[in-house]
Amino acid sequence: MSWWEALLLGVIQGLTEFLPVSSSGHLEIGQALLGTTGEENLTFAIVVHTATVLSTLVILWQEVAQLFKGTFTTVKWNHDKNYVAMILVSMIPVFVVGMFFKEQVESFFGSGLLLVGVCLCVTAFLLYFSEWLSKRRAGMGHEVGYKDAIIIGLAQAVAVLPGLSRSGTTIATGLLCGVKKESVTKFSFLMVLIPILGEAFLELLEILSGEVTSSLGVVPMIVGFVAAFTSGCLACKFMINIVRRQKLIYFAIYCLCAGIFAIVYGLC
Repeated sequence: MSWWEALLLGVIQGLTEFLPVSSSGHLEIGQALLGTTGEENLTFAIVVHTATVLSTLVILWQEVAQLFKGTFTTVKWNHDKNYVAMILVSMIPVFVVGMFFKEQVESFFGSGLLLVGVCLCVTAFLLYFSEWLSKRRAGMGHEVGYKDAIIIGLAQAVAVLPGLSRSGTTIATGLLCGVKKESVTKFSFLMVLIPILGEAFLELLEILSGEVTSSLGVVPMIVGFVAAFTSGCLACKFMINIVRRQKLIYFAIYCLCAGIFAIVYGLC
């Protein structure tokens, strides 16, 4: 992978991580069009995903700092401890998938664009239906609860498939559960921090131990990381504002078009 390919793919990852259009699906499409294949794709994906997680910490640092302060500076059970507990509960499904089905999930990546296209179409349906239902509720909604956290966590576990947007799936699932748009958006962004950072840490340990080798050079990794981090900061702010204005229908249309393209390309 050259530095300019890493730059392009890093920007794609950063812009699409927080937009409900599937960053993993777009990476698969980008890698297929550029012709980059092999073990380096998975390593690169983990690098740029880590960059976008760090961009989340930058944009939502006040929320993260408040959660840390409320959780570790007092022994009393409070709102912040409760919120962190819900995030931990939401992580259980994706933890199970990561621990027991890691190889099966990884086999889906690099297997062609047909699955990506189908999953993008599913994402389009979820976005459209959740926005339609949310409008019918006329702004009614509640804050995230433990039941919602479990259901949203299950959605996140399913969204490990390339083309099924993690943010789109979790936000849409929260809206279907009746959670307020702003509440589920913030929860969706925060709940992914520990799983992605944990995956990146495990990948680093495997590389250092020699269990996993990658031909990806240092320069492409640095270029991709910086590109994903910078564009991720922009996309994170943009996505929060978009969800507040409830314009998910435009992303549904885009995902449908991208999905059809991926299906046709995969079949050709």
